[in-house]
Amino acid sequence: MLTKRAFLSAACASGVVSLADGFRSSAQAQPVRGTARMLVGSIPGSATDAVARLLVSEMHDYASAVVVENRPGAGNRIALDVLKGSVADGSVAVLTPASMLVIYPHIYRRLNYAIGDFTPVTTVCDVSFLLTIGPMVPAHVRTLPDFIAWCKANPGKASYGTPGAGSMLHFTGVMLARAASFEFIHVPYPGPRVIQDLMGGQLPAAINTIGAALPHVQSGAVRALATTSPHRSPLLPDVPTFKELGYPELEAVEWFGVFVPASTSSEIVSKLNTAIHDALKTSTVQSGLTKLSFEPTGCSPAELGRLVTTDLVRWRDANVRFKAED
Repeated sequence: MLTKRAFLSAACASGVVSLADGFRSSAQAQPVRGTARMLVGSIPGSATDAVARLLVSEMHDYASAVVVENRPGAGNRIALDVLKGSVADGSVAVLTPASMLVIYPHIYRRLNYAIGDFTPVTTVCDVSFLLTIGPMVPAHVRTLPDFIAWCKANPGKASYGTPGAGSMLHFTGVMLARAASFEFIHVPYPGPRVIQDLMGGQLPAAINTIGAALPHVQSGAVRALATTSPHRSPLLPDVPTFKELGYPELEAVEWFGVFVPASTSSEIVSKLNTAIHDALKTSTVQSGLTKLSFEPTGCSPAELGRLVTTDLVRWRDANVRFKAED
């Protein structure tokens, strides 16, 4: 016959075993023990950084903790250099805009990484761009044809800013100038200061993500001329697309994708893919991306691999040119 003390001791022992089993199964469910890092090639507060922080906040089942590690510099290339040299155990991944993988190989003479150095995991979101003009441009300029005419009449003043050289944002301006036959000087910025200079009258135009420019368009501080979207943005229904205005070659949507080192096992890649897709389904991530004017996506590793291949050809055929020394 069990005494009360014996019964409680047995129950406690059973509870400890169950609790230990629970911790063990939880640890086994997480592919990475300890902290995993999501590398970002831009500064805190940038669009990529904001997306990464949203994503990792909901990746509870992938590791004990997932943190964003900013490795800014060299046009986002440093983060990819770091990833290439990282251990392929799933503890390090990168979130990168497409430009660094599908445009940079065509414009830089020397890259420390190649597409083959990475294994694709999934896309996270898509973003389109917006051409805006500020108070440096006369108030009567309200449309893209008006602005192109102003640029042709003011070749020394016709410039535009973007968050970085060699990006899709940069080449949107290059392709517009080529298509409309005018000189458009690119001014790269290391971060979000491009909007400040646009509003301050130091810069006539800027090409940025819709989300970055939206509040300033809505306030009337800057004027929106055209988007690179395949269709009009519901956030700016009165702003036409470049395609509508006769520039179909300027249709561009940049995807953000997650990659890991090339030799990462398919099992780890699959588990990271699942963790990211689960995070993308949460209201926190979905509402956060909506506020940034990003569209949640997600795909299989194979689909992302095909997307990289397709976009590499597309931007090669676009004949982008940029004199990069390194």
